[in-house]
Amino acid sequence: MRKGRVSPAQSKALRQFLVEFELRVENLALLPDQFSWNQPLTLEIGFGMGDSLLEILLAHPERNFLGLEVHEAGVGHLLNEAKKAGVANLRIMKLDAMEVLRSSPSSVFERVQVFFPDPWHKKRHHKRRLISAQFMELIYRVLIPDGLFHVATDWQPYADQMEQLFQTDPRFQYCSAPPRPVTKYERRGRLLGHKVVDIALTKVARSMRA
Repeated sequence: MRKGRVSPAQSKALRQFLVEFELRVENLALLPDQFSWNQPLTLEIGFGMGDSLLEILLAHPERNFLGLEVHEAGVGHLLNEAKKAGVANLRIMKLDAMEVLRSSPSSVFERVQVFFPDPWHKKRHHKRRLISAQFMELIYRVLIPDGLFHVATDWQPYADQMEQLFQTDPRFQYCSAPPRPVTKYERRGRLLGHKVVDIALTKVARSMRA
C-alpha cells in the first residue's frame, strides 16, 4: 500500500478499524462467505477517498461491496466514515487490481466499477493505463453472466482508447450507465472544462455467443 500524506485521524482508523473491514488475498477463494449476508457483490477498483463508494453502499444495503485502494489516506478516510455509519456490507483490500482480479473466483461479481482511473497522460506512460485487453479478459472472467462493467473518465483520449477496445469485443454489449455519485476527480475535471464520459457494458452470456 502507498503511504503518501496520511492524517492522524486516517492513521488511527488504519490501526483500529482495518482489521474489521480488510479482506486478505488468501480469503478471495471464498469471497461470498466474507460477508454477513449472501447478496449480489460489487467491486470498485480505486475508490480514492471513498466518499462516492460510501454513498453508493449506504443507498444499497441489499448489495455487498469490495473496495480496492492502494493509498493509505483514502483507505483510512473510508474506514472512519464506514465505522461512523455502521456499515456492514463493505470489505476493503489494499492490493493492486490485477492481482485481486487474478485471484478472485470466476463469475463472482454482479458489478465492477472503475471511476476516473489514472489516465497517464504522457504517451510513454499509456502502457500503465488500467483498462486494457488483458484487464478486460479478467473482467469477463469475474463477472456473472449479464454482469455490469461501468467505467467513467474525464480524459477524452482515454475514453477513445476504451471505445476502440470495447467495440471489437463480442463478449460485452453496451448498456445504459447507472446513476452514480459525482466524485472529487469529476468535479475537478469539469472545472478544467473536461467532458465526463461514462461507459457501461454487460457481459454476454455464453449461450448468446455464436
